Amino acid sequence: MRVIDSHTGGEPTRVIIEGGPDLGSGSLSEQCQELASNFDHIRKMVINEPRCSDAAVGALLCNPTSQKYTAGVIFFNTAGYLGMCGHGIIGVINTLAYLGKIQEGEHLIETPVGVIKANFYGNHTVSVENVASYRFKKDIIVNVPELGPITGDIAWGGNWFFLTNNAPAALSMENIPYLSYQSIQIRRVLAANGITGENGAEIDHIEFFTTSDSGSIDSRNFVMCPGGAYDRSPCGTGTSAKIACLAADSLVKAEELWVQESITGSTFEASYKVNSKGEIIPTITGTGYICGETTLIFQNNDPFRMGIS
Repeated sequence: MRVIDSHTGGEPTRVIIEGGPDLGSGSLSEQCQELASNFDHIRKMVINEPRCSDAAVGALLCNPTSQKYTAGVIFFNTAGYLGMCGHGIIGVINTLAYLGKIQEGEHLIETPVGVIKANFYGNHTVSVENVASYRFKKDIIVNVPELGPITGDIAWGGNWFFLTNNAPAALSMENIPYLSYQSIQIRRVLAANGITGENGAEIDHIEFFTTSDSGSIDSRNFVMCPGGAYDRSPCGTGTSAKIACLAADSLVKAEELWVQESITGSTFEASYKVNSKGEIIPTITGTGYICGETTLIFQNNDPFRMGIS
C-alpha cells in the first residue's frame, strides 16, 4: 500500500494513494460506512502503531460521485472516523499537487459530511471553505474532578466540540501532559452526563482557548482529538467551531480576518461568510508540507500486522 505523509501546521496527515479497498460508487457517507463495516482493519493497519501514531489523521482517496469533484476522501484516526478534517484537507490538496494531479485554483473535495471547496494558491498554501458551522448550546457547565465547574459551548465545525476559555493551565508546551489529561477528563464527564451534540452525537473534541502573546494573533488554543492525542495544528474544524461561536456572539464580523494559533505556535487564518440560508460558512487558510512517500508492508507472520489497538 502506498501512502504520502504530510503535515499541516505540525499535524500529520497520511493519504492512501494506492492499495486501498474498493468501497463501491455510493455516496461518501455510504463509502465511509462500507469502510467501517467491512474494511476497518485497513484503518487500523494504516494509522495505528507500529506503522503510525495517535497524532496522525489518515485519509483514503475515494471515487467521488461526480466528475465536478476533484476527489473524494474519508478521514480517520486511531479512534475511528472523522466527518471532516480541516488540516487533513490541506494535506490532501498538497499531496495531490505533489503528485502532479492538480494545479493552482479551486477544487471541490467530497467528504462524508458534504462537499468542501479548497483553493490551492501554490507555495503549500490552501484555503478551505468548510461545511456550515454553528453553536449548538452556549454556556454549558460541567463539574470536572479536580477542576470543579467548567463553562463552555458545544459547537459543530465538521466535528463536535466542547469549547472553553477555562483552560486548567497555561497553554504552553510544558503543560501538554496536564492539558491532555484534563481534556480527557472533561470528555468523560460530558459522556457520563449525557451531554452531546445534536441528535445525541458524541462530543469527541475538547478545545481550550486563551490569549496569545503576539499582538497579531487573536487566540491560542489546545485541542484534544478523539484518539487521545493533541492537535499540533490550530485544528481546522475546531477553528470553524470557534468562528461559529464568535459569529453568534457578534464578536467577529463576516469577512473579518481572525487568526488562531496552536499550542505549537503554528497558525490558521480564519474568516466566515453568511450564505443564503443564514448559515455560517468558515474559511480556513494554512500551509502543508510533504514529509514522506512510503510503501507500507503487511507481512502475514507479523504479530502486529493489524496494528496495536
